[in-house]
Amino acid sequence: VTKLMTLLLATEAVEGGGFKLTDRVITSENAWEMGGSQIYLEPGEEMSLHDLLLAIGLQSANDACVAVAEHIYGSEEAFVQAMNDKAQSMGLKNTHFVNSHGLPADDHYTSAYDMAIILKEGLQSPLFREISATKEHDLRGGAFKLWNTNKLLWWYNGADSGKTGWTEAAKYCLASSAER
Repeated sequence: VTKLMTLLLATEAVEGGGFKLTDRVITSENAWEMGGSQIYLEPGEEMSLHDLLLAIGLQSANDACVAVAEHIYGSEEAFVQAMNDKAQSMGLKNTHFVNSHGLPADDHYTSAYDMAIILKEGLQSPLFREISATKEHDLRGGAFKLWNTNKLLWWYNGADSGKTGWTEAAKYCLASSAER
């Protein structure tokens, strides 16, 4: 669920006017090397910022997280610093990020309460809401289908946003919202 903060920063960057959803993001070797959930970006591959944000929000694509972080802040390290700065400015007491994607790392942690606060902040953004509520999306001209891992969007009346996560260390995680 680290990706909630990644999406929050990225959607703020777009809504702040510094970036456009049509921006072409070029995949670096660093992004390409990511394991876990991914959309199999190739070094030098170009994809729109919008498609990459959907890959993060729907499929938890780690490679897309790094590509977006590098595009917006120049490096993943600078993006992670911005994530921690944002967490601090939001008053989060039990969160510290080491990467943009949430794969296990020493000193990378959060709490359910802090994730709820991050999600609540994200819900203020129309773009964040749109991305996290999207159920499916076609990439690469339909050659790669993204399905939102938050099945509450299908099964729970009023579910309208959120993010799932899973690592060996954290097990299954969910931050989600619904309106009735």
